[in-house]
Amino acid sequence: MATTARIERMTSLQLRVLLIAILSSFVAFLDGAVINVALPAISRDLGGGLQLQQWVVDAYLVTLGSLILIAGSLSDVFGRKRVLYAGLIGFGITSLLCAFAPSGLFLVLARALQGVAGALLVPSSLAIIISRFEGAAQAKAIGRWTAWTGIAMIAGPVVGGLFVDTLGWRWVFAINVLPIAVTLVLMLTLGETDKGMGGRVDVLGAILGSVGLAGTVFALIEQGTYGWGSPRVYLPLIVGLLCLAAFFFAETRVKQPMLPLGLFSVHNFWVGNISTFFVYAALSFGPLIVTLFLQQVAGFSAIAAGFVFIPSTLCMLLLSGFFGGLAGRYGPRLFMAIGPMIAAVGFLWLLMMGTDVNYWTTLLPAVLLFGVGLSITVAPLTSAILGAIHPEQAGIASAVNNAVSRIAGLLAVAAAGMIIGGTLDVAGLHRAMIAGAALLLVGGIVSAIGIRNKAPVAEKVQTVTD
Repeated sequence: MATTARIERMTSLQLRVLLIAILSSFVAFLDGAVINVALPAISRDLGGGLQLQQWVVDAYLVTLGSLILIAGSLSDVFGRKRVLYAGLIGFGITSLLCAFAPSGLFLVLARALQGVAGALLVPSSLAIIISRFEGAAQAKAIGRWTAWTGIAMIAGPVVGGLFVDTLGWRWVFAINVLPIAVTLVLMLTLGETDKGMGGRVDVLGAILGSVGLAGTVFALIEQGTYGWGSPRVYLPLIVGLLCLAAFFFAETRVKQPMLPLGLFSVHNFWVGNISTFFVYAALSFGPLIVTLFLQQVAGFSAIAAGFVFIPSTLCMLLLSGFFGGLAGRYGPRLFMAIGPMIAAVGFLWLLMMGTDVNYWTTLLPAVLLFGVGLSITVAPLTSAILGAIHPEQAGIASAVNNAVSRIAGLLAVAAAGMIIGGTLDVAGLHRAMIAGAALLLVGGIVSAIGIRNKAPVAEKVQTVTD
C-alpha cells in the first residue's frame, strides 16, 4: 500500500517519464544480459567456439562502452527526447539484423551496430528522470529505475533461456521490437521537452576512445588463441593503448569534450565510479560464467540455466527501491560498502559447486546472497554519483557512470579466457568465482573508505577550455 501511495503522488507526466526511462534502458540492459544463455546455441548454429561467444558479447560492449560518453554529450546538446528517439529506432533495426544474421561475422558486426544504438538509450533515459524529479522523489525514482535495469541484467538469462529452448536463439533479438514500439508510443504523449543546450560534439574523442577500446579488447580476446607474442595480438594492443592515452590527452585540449575530466574533481563522483568499475566487472563476468558452466558442463537446458537467477531478480525488484530510499535518508556509504561484500559471499558460495549441481544447497543460497547484495548496492551507488553533479550535466554524468560500468564488463568478459583457461571446467569456474568475489570486495572497500554521506551537489563543471 505504501508503494502505491508513493506512485499516486507522482504527476501523470512524471509517471510517464519514469516508464519511458525504465523501458528505454531496460531493453538495452536486457539485450546485454539475455545473450548469455543463447551463446551455446549460437555457437552450435554458426560455429566459432569460445572466440565467437566472446565477440558476440564484446562487440556490443565495445561500441556501447566507447560511444556512451558521446551519447551523453548528444543528450545534453540536442535534447534527451531526440536522442532517445534515435536510439530506440536504431536499436529496433539492429535487433532485427541480429535476428536474421546468416553468419558469425555478420552477427558480430550487427551486435556492434546494436551497441551504437544502445549507447544512445541509457544516459538519456536516466537524464530525463533527473530533470523531472527532485530531492527524495528523485532518489526513489532512481531506485525504481535502478531496480528495473538491474533486473534486466539478471533476468536476461531467464528470458533468453525461454526463447532459446522454445523458439530459437534468433528470437532473443527479435523480441526487442515490442518494448521499443511501446516506448515510442509513450514518448508521443510527452509533448515538447528539453531542446538541449546546443554546442559541439567531440568527434575526435569518440574516434580515439572507440579505437582504443576496440584494439585493447581485440588483443585480450585473441591472445587466448595466438599468444601475446603474435603481431595479431600485440599490434592491436599497442594501437589501442596509444589511442586511449591520446584520448585522455585530447579531452584536456578540445572544447566541450565528451568526457569532461573536471567531473572527476567531484569527490563522490570519482570515488563512486571507481566502485562502479569493480562492482560491474563482477556483475558482467560472474553470471556469464555461471550460465555457460551450467549449460556446457553441468548439462542444464537454456531454460533451466536462466531460471537459476530468478531469486536474484525478485530481490532486485522488491528491495532496490527500498534501499534507494534509505540511502536518500541516511546516506549511501554504508549500503555501498556492505552490499558488494554480501554479493561476494554469494560468488564464494559457488566454490562448492561441481559437475553434479544441487540447486537447493548450492545455487539457491548463492543467487540469494548475490541478489540481496546487489539490491543494497546499486540504487545508493547511482544516487551517490549523480546526486553529486549539477542537474544540468545529468546526461553526461549518467553517461560517464554507465560507460565505466560497460567498460568494466567489457574488459572482464574479454579477460575470461585468461581466468578460466581454454576450456570451461570446474577449476575454471572456481577461479572465475574467486575473481568475481575479489572484484566485489574491492568495490565495497573503496566505497567504505571514500564515499561521503553528506557531500554537497557540485557546481556545474566548466567543460569548455579557453
